[in-house]
Amino acid sequence: MAIKPCLVLLLPLALLLLAGSSLAAAQLEVGYYSKTCPNAEVIVRDEMEKIISAAPSLAGPLLRLHFHDCFVRGCDASVLLNSTESNTAERDAKPNKSLRGFGSVDRVKAKLEAACPNTVSCADVLAIMARDAVVLAKGPSWPVPLGRRDGRVSSATEAADNLPPAFGDIPLLTKIFASNGLDLKDLVVLSGAHTLGTAHCPSYAGRLYNFSGAYNSDPTLDSEYADRLRTRCKSADDTAMLSEMDPGSYKTFDTSYYRHVAKRRGLFQSDAALLTDATTVEYVQRIATGKFDDVFFKDFGESMVKMGNVGVLTGAEGEIRKKCYIVN
Repeated sequence: MAIKPCLVLLLPLALLLLAGSSLAAAQLEVGYYSKTCPNAEVIVRDEMEKIISAAPSLAGPLLRLHFHDCFVRGCDASVLLNSTESNTAERDAKPNKSLRGFGSVDRVKAKLEAACPNTVSCADVLAIMARDAVVLAKGPSWPVPLGRRDGRVSSATEAADNLPPAFGDIPLLTKIFASNGLDLKDLVVLSGAHTLGTAHCPSYAGRLYNFSGAYNSDPTLDSEYADRLRTRCKSADDTAMLSEMDPGSYKTFDTSYYRHVAKRRGLFQSDAALLTDATTVEYVQRIATGKFDDVFFKDFGESMVKMGNVGVLTGAEGEIRKKCYIVN
């Protein structure tokens, strides 16, 4: 009985710490614009339908923009800012040189500004567009908590230092994800986004040529698949050639990515790394059976919401940019 007062004292402290850690996330809410811009998500979806209908291959890049935004300074649309004479912005960092879809974001934002001036943030636009890109690529939907504000700082150096690299192994990737409040399950689930899109040769050529002193190519890469990739990627310096990250269905959001990874045919070293950890390999092999698509779809939505909460600015923090590529 004597321990009860101690518990009473400790419980509020624990709740206070928990509340502090999740305060920003709690300030995001589904339906945030219900009074200030009730048609916001409808406007985004209508424009996204036109964008993806005209260019289905943009689904992957638009999803990727949200990823690359959230891993640097949190989900604050800093990835969209242009460089200036005195600052090199995130979008011009080496890992972001291949990002696409900026024009589509500007197009959606312009529609929102016409309907609801100075109301919907660029950070929220990215989150909604990412969800809609997945839906329009025949993937799952999920409610997107909204209320993010836009940041005013964008650094190419920070992007280079903080984005998960294509050559990452499990210890490095786990560290980067953990620093953003994401765990191993989020890592293997969000890697499933590689079911959409293409990649430039330099991002995986290191697995094909001069891999190490003992091996010319990465021994963890299926040799037949490596031969096929070499026919497209003639050298590590080939910046023009693209390869599908999920061969045969790179415009469709499905579970075939996991089947490729399970067969040692993941394009990146970070994909292959999923087979080196007990937790991630179990998930890969389970989803690869094709019997648990609904599980992956549910998990992906949950991990996307979790990632979308990373480092968000809310309330009076940041600003609502009028144009996503420049601060007000």
